[in-house]
Amino acid sequence: MKWTLLPAAGFMAHAARWDALRATGPSAPVLDSYVVGALLDAFGAGAELLALCEDAAGPAAAAVLAPQGAGRWATFQPSQAPVGPWLQRPGLDTDALLAGLVRALPGCALLAGLTQCDPFLLPRPAGPRASTDDYIDTARISVAGDFDSWWNGRGKNLRANLRKQRNRLAGAGIAPRLEVWRAPERMAQAVADYGRLESTGWKGRAGTAVAADNAQGRFYRALLEASCALGRGSVYRYWFGEELVAMDLCIEEGDCIVVLKTAYDERVPAHYSPALLMREEACRRLFDEGRVRRIEFYGKVMEWHTRWTDEIRTMYHLNHYRWQALGRLHAWRRRAA
Repeated sequence: MKWTLLPAAGFMAHAARWDALRATGPSAPVLDSYVVGALLDAFGAGAELLALCEDAAGPAAAAVLAPQGAGRWATFQPSQAPVGPWLQRPGLDTDALLAGLVRALPGCALLAGLTQCDPFLLPRPAGPRASTDDYIDTARISVAGDFDSWWNGRGKNLRANLRKQRNRLAGAGIAPRLEVWRAPERMAQAVADYGRLESTGWKGRAGTAVAADNAQGRFYRALLEASCALGRGSVYRYWFGEELVAMDLCIEEGDCIVVLKTAYDERVPAHYSPALLMREEACRRLFDEGRVRRIEFYGKVMEWHTRWTDEIRTMYHLNHYRWQALGRLHAWRRRAA
């Protein structure tokens, strides 16, 4: 196996190769080349590397890496990226791939880390020079059968609570409705609207909410415009009458849709639960359309997730050490700490 290292600033010139390798494994919209490219454009520092590996059968692995300090590299991982950008051809030994990568990295690299790994995409590996740490539990909904059968399998408290919210809305003369935007030219407005919703909550008070004119807003606009131009983006917008009260920003591919971001107007009385009502209607639509088989959330499992699904898995971080003794020393220091 041979690793080639290139400046990640030229990532999009290698997008076809990246996506061809990605297509050999499970569907992963969050690792599409246009997603990685948008992340680099918005949050790259300029020192990132694109690492490409080939063997006799062709492309074997690829990653975008960022320096973490003396002798340490890890996958490029801005907070807006749900999964670290690492790909490998199914059936290959992750430990052997990383051993070759560590030797190829500049200087005398001591460690290569893969961050926020999804076991659905990369089964948790084991090797003499590897260690893994749990990251978060995350949830998905499998879209199978009809909506009513799935919905009746949810807890009766959830179903009763949302029915009660709808009755309250009807009593107040408020008609809820769901719309979906998919046109690239509407994404600037979608991100601006999303930012206004998010700013009504704690992120607005902390100054971390998405806004049309900040780095996050520019990233999500570029990402959604690119995804919608490919027919792979969607923005779910939920209304109480003429008032926009909740939104989901999503990307799709094949049989999978990923809910990247959710916001709701926190000025709306909590007993109306706009985000949960939107989730019910969005799920109904996805079941009825039959286009996807997985709804991925990728965020940390919250209490509400457990009422919607029992499909929960643990994401993890992986460290690979140049020498086995170094891994043992690192583990000993962490236990001592």
